[in-house]
Amino acid sequence: MGAGFTGAVIGRELAEAGIASLIVDERAHVAGNCHTERDAESGVMVHRYGPHIFHTDSERVWNYVRRFGTFEPYVNRVKTTVGGKVYSMPVNLHTINQFFGTAMSPDEARAFVASKSRTDIEDPQTFEEQAMKFVGEELYEAFFAGYTRKQWGLEPSMLPASILKRLPLRFNYDDNYFNHRFQGMPRNGYTPIVAAILDHPLIELRTGCRHEDLTEDFDHLFYSGPIDRYFNYDLGRLSYRTLDFEMIRAEGDYQGTAVMNYPDSDIPFTRIAEHKHFAPWEAGQLEKTVAFREYSRACGPDDIPYYPINLVGGMDMLQSYQDRAALERNVTFAGRLGTYQYLDMDVTIDRALDVAAAYLQQRAAA
Repeated sequence: MGAGFTGAVIGRELAEAGIASLIVDERAHVAGNCHTERDAESGVMVHRYGPHIFHTDSERVWNYVRRFGTFEPYVNRVKTTVGGKVYSMPVNLHTINQFFGTAMSPDEARAFVASKSRTDIEDPQTFEEQAMKFVGEELYEAFFAGYTRKQWGLEPSMLPASILKRLPLRFNYDDNYFNHRFQGMPRNGYTPIVAAILDHPLIELRTGCRHEDLTEDFDHLFYSGPIDRYFNYDLGRLSYRTLDFEMIRAEGDYQGTAVMNYPDSDIPFTRIAEHKHFAPWEAGQLEKTVAFREYSRACGPDDIPYYPINLVGGMDMLQSYQDRAALERNVTFAGRLGTYQYLDMDVTIDRALDVAAAYLQQRAAA
């Protein structure tokens, strides 16, 4: 169930082992939230469900995706507008010197930030505690607090420290948003790559089809939808965030960069993404542009769930669903929604490969 990377990779691995499968998705297209398509008016390759930049340290995953499409070099360089001024993200030496109006060396900046940090927090449990230990109150309030409240709809003190641990802090001028060895963008978008993964004679694909509407019997189900939906929300609905996008059309270049964050609390959106800049090899040839203001909000019953909300404590409902899932026979819960985890694309693919391998091993041993 699901024709995103999780379902496609599992199906492909089984197919190459000689096992036929049916892959269904209730949307009219494959690739899930990674779906890309050309905007007819501007010619820009648009990430319909928000920007997806491919980055990984896994050579296995990097080689796998390049089997099915060409990736061009791409470095994600994010900017952020705070108090009417533009800064470099993630927080690096340039950001620190810009924000404090200084010209510190790496060692000076390291000592300066250390003097601002909360040394009394030894083992940060929440996002807020991690930030205070990480960068101190001033940088936290400017770049993280407001953005986090808008993104998650919660106080940072209610979110786990692991969310902030995903972001680097650098004492040099490196503004590459990611630390991973392998980074790139698919030349023709993500959808053709997922379609190529699914292109196998032992894979049957049905789009516009809900898992609940299937009548056939199957040996095994790999389920990548919301875990609470699988159980008909019997114990209640888990918390997810969804995104709304407000389109901006313009001539030429709208903001001069792919992603501009807006952490200030008085601005309702979290960021603006201008999609032509995700394909720099063709951006200069496009006379028109398209960008999207991104708004995050609580996911309702009829919305697309983008990512789960893991709170510090209070996850009893999730544990109950996971306990029930463990008792299901011949069902594997996978992917971001099936495991209720915030997973990047590379981790999703890596885990899908592991899930398929585990199933094949179990099947061979039976």
